[in-house]
Amino acid sequence: MKKKIIITLLCLLVIIISIFIITKINKNKKSDLIKIKLAEVTHSSFYTPLYVSIENGYFEEEGLEIELILTPGADKVSAAVLSNDVEIGFAGAESAIYVYEQNEKDYLQLFGGLTKRDGQFIVARNNYENFELEDLYDKEILVGRSTGMPALNFLNALKNNNIDINKINVNYSIEFAALSGTFIGGTGDFVNLFEPNATNLEKEGYGKVVASIGMLSGEVPYTAFYARKSYIDENPEIIKKFTNAINKGLEYTLNNDATTVANDIIGQFPDTNIKDLALMIERYKEYDCWLENPYISEKLFTNLEDFLIDFDLLEKYVPYSNLVNNFYE
Repeated sequence: MKKKIIITLLCLLVIIISIFIITKINKNKKSDLIKIKLAEVTHSSFYTPLYVSIENGYFEEEGLEIELILTPGADKVSAAVLSNDVEIGFAGAESAIYVYEQNEKDYLQLFGGLTKRDGQFIVARNNYENFELEDLYDKEILVGRSTGMPALNFLNALKNNNIDINKINVNYSIEFAALSGTFIGGTGDFVNLFEPNATNLEKEGYGKVVASIGMLSGEVPYTAFYARKSYIDENPEIIKKFTNAINKGLEYTLNNDATTVANDIIGQFPDTNIKDLALMIERYKEYDCWLENPYISEKLFTNLEDFLIDFDLLEKYVPYSNLVNNFYE
């Protein structure tokens, strides 16, 4: 009997020591990672490939540890990068252009992209069986900040479809993060929302998704990763590793079904069930919203500049070679 007790105790001791050693090794591995603060403009299933890279350990494989910081508004993301509060920003590419136009010496450079079209959906308060953009006439729509990518792509969608913006009450006064709550509160006939807000609002009976802005507006480097030029010049290996991880996330997302991907990133959306998250991911797949790799082409960049110039937000084209420093080859 004593022998059995001794053997049991020895086995327990071996298990405890093994757990201690494994924990110690994992802790040491974690401490060896380079910590990167990443400011994201919003938290949405639209950015699924980024969350895949986080949840599937692709950043850790590259020796990086990501601290994701929600920073609503592209202007606030760019400010956080410029002030050295974060190393990398993830927001609309237009914010880097605005900074460059202000003659900032240590301006922002785009080094990788994720999305190639707008991820918003037009949500109507009332149901429209066969929605047309003309249904917006004489109605109020909430679109967020006037110079931000969401509003600009909406305006571009109207332009592409020969819609007279002067016949629509476009409300730019609501902060991006407050759009859903403001609409629920009774303001506006329509609102432009990303997922999961669009689906959540629809499920709660406050509105109905009637159109994809991305399909109406066309392809641009909608959301991209950027850093200060000096940071990129001084840390090319870190930027390369970061870009490699993003590329892995894009490849995985595009090559796996929506339910598989939803199960991988559900930790990023604890208040959303797997079925709903999979539907959101499938919707973004259907509308071809993600780049095949992080490379930002000159054509996509020029498309963005085209409508910035059209809307009098940019006087002339800025040099692609100055603003875009691709690390995907």
